[in-house]
Amino acid sequence: MRVVKGIENYRKGRGLSLALGNFDGVHLGHQRLIRDTIRDARQRDTEAAALIFDPHPMKVLRPDRAPRMLISTARKLEIFEALGLEVVVQTPFTRDIARMTPEYFARAVLHETLGVAAVFVGFNYTFGHKGEGVPATMQALGHQLGFAVHVVPPVRVGNAVVSSTLVRQAIEAGDVTTAHSLLGYWPMLEGPVVEGERRGASIGFPTANMGVPDDLVVPATGVYAARALVRDTWCGAVVNVGRKPTFHADFPLAIEAHLFDFHRVIYGETMRLYFLQRLRGEKKFRDVGELTAQIARDAQEARRVIEAIRFTPF
Repeated sequence: MRVVKGIENYRKGRGLSLALGNFDGVHLGHQRLIRDTIRDARQRDTEAAALIFDPHPMKVLRPDRAPRMLISTARKLEIFEALGLEVVVQTPFTRDIARMTPEYFARAVLHETLGVAAVFVGFNYTFGHKGEGVPATMQALGHQLGFAVHVVPPVRVGNAVVSSTLVRQAIEAGDVTTAHSLLGYWPMLEGPVVEGERRGASIGFPTANMGVPDDLVVPATGVYAARALVRDTWCGAVVNVGRKPTFHADFPLAIEAHLFDFHRVIYGETMRLYFLQRLRGEKKFRDVGELTAQIARDAQEARRVIEAIRFTPF
């Protein structure tokens, strides 16, 4: 997959079938839109592409109201490639872009610069200054400028319309099982292994501590069964997300993973944690002995969950 940094650096080829959207999480609705784009590209002999803005527009326009993201841009690109996109145009979102009218965006960016043959948008897509453009606007502009516009209907899981907001709410509530059903893959956090208090090793359960990302959604406090990936090595894990109430009255949020059958020193390495199921909420224990006994039970339950779940990373 080719990543073009900046709209101005794109060089026209055989035309684009282009997916438009924020794609936060690349959930099942986004995946439907991208697959439709890829199918169209094969039929037209164009390149299957997506245009993404980085950072999220809300971080520029209303940073105080910007949500935490479900995935990083790097993870988004990884999923795009796995789905089969050929080109991603990744461009900074600026206030100048925010001021573009829908008409200018369609003509100058989509038609003249990118040379789109077809555009795919979601049913609730907005674009242009103050979100004045909607799917019907894009269809009318496409008709004028000579490119096709396809509006992808909502994707439902049960009675719910899949959305990034719904996924975010599920993860923040610790309901990673529902998040999985909306994403089509297991929620994941990635970050460096940092030094902790080294208390886990002293009680027989050494942990790899992940640096807590400040811009991504983190699951609710509690204990989770997870799969871990460290430098091409997969293993099961029991993960605690919390503030260590047994030992501290107030402590910054920590993500601690006890990796099963894993014995390497990995400080400074990048670790991925795929959250499979929440086992319980965070709890303050009377003493270290009670805590240790509970961790043993948690680890046993996590192993059972991991064994029962058919896991794929995407």
